[in-house]
Amino acid sequence: MIQQTKNKRVFNHSERFIEGWYWLLPSKDLPKNKVKAVSLLGRDLAVYRTYTGNVVAMDAYCPHMGAHLAEGKVEGESLRCFFHNWKFSADGSCVKIPCLVKTLPLKVNTWPVQEAYGLIWLWTGNEVKLPIPFAPELEKEEVSTCISKIFVKECHPNVVMINAIDAHHFNTVHNFPVEIKFKSEIINPSVITFSNTTKGGKDSWLINLIQPFYKEQGTYSMCYWYGTVGTVTLGPDFLHFYIMFALRMLENGKTEGAMVSMTKRRSGFFGAVFNKLILWITILVGEYFAKGDTQIFKTIKFNLKTPVWADHSIMEFIDHVEHQTVLQWGSWEQITEGIDSHLTNNP
Repeated sequence: MIQQTKNKRVFNHSERFIEGWYWLLPSKDLPKNKVKAVSLLGRDLAVYRTYTGNVVAMDAYCPHMGAHLAEGKVEGESLRCFFHNWKFSADGSCVKIPCLVKTLPLKVNTWPVQEAYGLIWLWTGNEVKLPIPFAPELEKEEVSTCISKIFVKECHPNVVMINAIDAHHFNTVHNFPVEIKFKSEIINPSVITFSNTTKGGKDSWLINLIQPFYKEQGTYSMCYWYGTVGTVTLGPDFLHFYIMFALRMLENGKTEGAMVSMTKRRSGFFGAVFNKLILWITILVGEYFAKGDTQIFKTIKFNLKTPVWADHSIMEFIDHVEHQTVLQWGSWEQITEGIDSHLTNNP
């Protein structure tokens, strides 16, 4: 047996989350000169794309009377409030008040944003500390991507994430005939990987069929960022498939997520065709594994009361999450209370 988790300050907590990059909306849903209202982790935002194509995310409410700025309109690189036509630049500064000759020294808070994988991402802090999440094998590669699905789950993002390293459920839920054991590696305080260390089941016709295509164990690894973004790398040596699950917490601890299929970008006409084929296969692989867990995520009330050795990787994940920078739902203020010392993995 291993120790239970007690007094968790962020894992599976519906009022707290980890500082990091979170997806706002698909890039295609925000054309030039358009503004949208987005609620992220309890905070209301006005997100707009400027005339030159840049994306700006600012707090939603005008400092004059509190009108929602997403009701306004984009003018060049700025956003004008619908209610009284106050105008705010891309850094949030008030640059025009129609009824005054000289503007007031007011500023709406803005947040760092970037675009990647067909999504718009926001960093939930003033200073960006890490790059947009990526699959380790693709760190230095140009990639082709496809947003496979936008989905909602009835449980917390952390609970959705640990499913990918719940080794035993591959046998019970997915009927995958192989014993999986994970080795973890902490890349930095916000990133941890779990990689399969077993070769496979000799009694399985499927494993025997694919074994000639890999040297040691078949590749299956998870790379987690901030406890809510995960990239899956799987497949034989000659061809790896990559899937990203970008999750964000909704009110009451539920989950909204984007599943993104990824592959190394190949050049030329035939390269483009091959890219599309690989992305299509990757979507099928992702759908296969996601479908089997759908019912669980509708009804689970996660409470790991009796952890056993098979849950070792899950406990490591929880411990890693607990040691990251924690923010408060809605205010995004840092939680400074002490880290729980009970989250220790003991065989």
